[in-house]
Amino acid sequence: MTNRTFKSGESREQPSLLPPRIEDYVGPHNPVRAIDGFVGALDLAKLGFKHADRGAGAGQPPYDPSDLLKLYLYGYINRIRSSRRLEQEAVRNLELIWLLKTLQPGYRTIAKFRNENGAALKAANRNFVLLLRELNLIGRTLVAIDGALFHGNASKGSIFTKGKLAKQIAELDKEIEAYCKSLDANDTEEARQQCFDLQDGSRGDGVDVGEKMRELMARRERALADLKELESGDKGQISTTDSDARLLSKGDQTIAGYNVQSVVDDKNMLIVESDVVNRSDAGHLHVMAKAAKETLGVETLQVLADAGYSSSADLKACEDDRIEAYVPLNEGNGKLEQQGRFTRTEFSYDASADVYRCPAGEVLRPTKKPWTNTSGRVELRYLGSKTTCDACPLRARCLSPDAKTRSVSRWEHEGVVDRHRVRMASEGASQLMRRRSAIVEHPFGTLKCRAGYQHFLVRGFDKVRGEWSLMALCYNFTRVLNILGFERFMAYLAEKARTAHNGLLAALIPAQRSMQLVMRRFCMNMVLWLEVAPRRAIPAS
Repeated sequence: MTNRTFKSGESREQPSLLPPRIEDYVGPHNPVRAIDGFVGALDLAKLGFKHADRGAGAGQPPYDPSDLLKLYLYGYINRIRSSRRLEQEAVRNLELIWLLKTLQPGYRTIAKFRNENGAALKAANRNFVLLLRELNLIGRTLVAIDGALFHGNASKGSIFTKGKLAKQIAELDKEIEAYCKSLDANDTEEARQQCFDLQDGSRGDGVDVGEKMRELMARRERALADLKELESGDKGQISTTDSDARLLSKGDQTIAGYNVQSVVDDKNMLIVESDVVNRSDAGHLHVMAKAAKETLGVETLQVLADAGYSSSADLKACEDDRIEAYVPLNEGNGKLEQQGRFTRTEFSYDASADVYRCPAGEVLRPTKKPWTNTSGRVELRYLGSKTTCDACPLRARCLSPDAKTRSVSRWEHEGVVDRHRVRMASEGASQLMRRRSAIVEHPFGTLKCRAGYQHFLVRGFDKVRGEWSLMALCYNFTRVLNILGFERFMAYLAEKARTAHNGLLAALIPAQRSMQLVMRRFCMNMVLWLEVAPRRAIPAS
């Protein structure tokens, strides 16, 4: 049996009468050639694609991962995501016939590639972002962060919270109790007849009593097990379909799925960093900003985000990493304003004296010992004087009827928040915030409205992140073709391939010279050996 590394397609240059050469299927400026050139320039083994580094072996060879990656890139760019649809298109779509060299993988093979290469797809997406840096298509100074909810491959009914499980268990208990009472409520004759019928486990109406009770009890046991799992862990929710999907809400929208975090550069609205999570936007500002900063390879970065990302801990982490964040602060629930009372922002801090001054001009002094609040933040409490507060004419607007003195808490790193307030009050900040939505919502609008990608086809974080990487890569790919044009992009890929080839040749030159020296030394030794070797007499024939 012949050992082959991969399945191989037909040569595109092979002439035939009908049909013509495969090479003639697509024009010289068809975008499908850009997909072929881009994937051809990737080191798939280095990116982690399965089978990419496979050597020759016995048996049926697999499909080359580069062919399957080309198939998926073409599909997602042209709004074809289903593995069965891609299988059909590979047979009848002339562009795909050219791209795959007439290969026709089955839908199971296609789907398996996407399921198995989630991490590798994410690495390929990041590799393309690095390519954008080389093409100078990224400004690398200002980015915007936002999250968008995408439906998962699960229904709302398949996701349970503690309250929902407790309610389900209570309903099952009532159903079991009512079912048992209905049996006991029959008269004597019917009960005797039931006993006769139940000898083979059935009722007179054909309903299997034992099977019905076993079903109810099994459902109750499953609900109890799920509730116990939630109480012992920190998930808060559990899904019977997709273990990582969650019920997420934003505004008046509630879905069963995931929250996609995206970082978009302001120069050409290209996605430079992204991730998929199953929580709200809160707590992701610094994580996403730092990842974008490392990807862009810059020392400082300006980041824009909406109020959903407001977090004092994230602001401090951003400041420590030289990231200038512009995020509207969340100043509370507005309860004090509704009651007509002074809010915390109306108390001014005097850093030189380490005191707060109330709207009446009185001083609130710090307590000696700091305390840790429920969220784990270390704070100092500043208290007013009881005598002063009792005599204050503004007491009704400052204190509740039961309070003795007014207190203000200050975080140990409150200076970070104070500096952020000053930055957000500047005129430049208001201009930047007006640009935020135009920057970061552009990709989401294109993917959701134009491409129709509002849900994921796969389940689990690894697979979902891989599919999102395909979406982001195809968005960036299409946008780069629109910005640069086909010829400039292909010229760049050709130059990159030529540089890599020259580098390979340069790396081989020292090895070639070493081989020449070895051969020269070997030849010299052979000559010397032949000269000194004793000549053996040749026996007469």
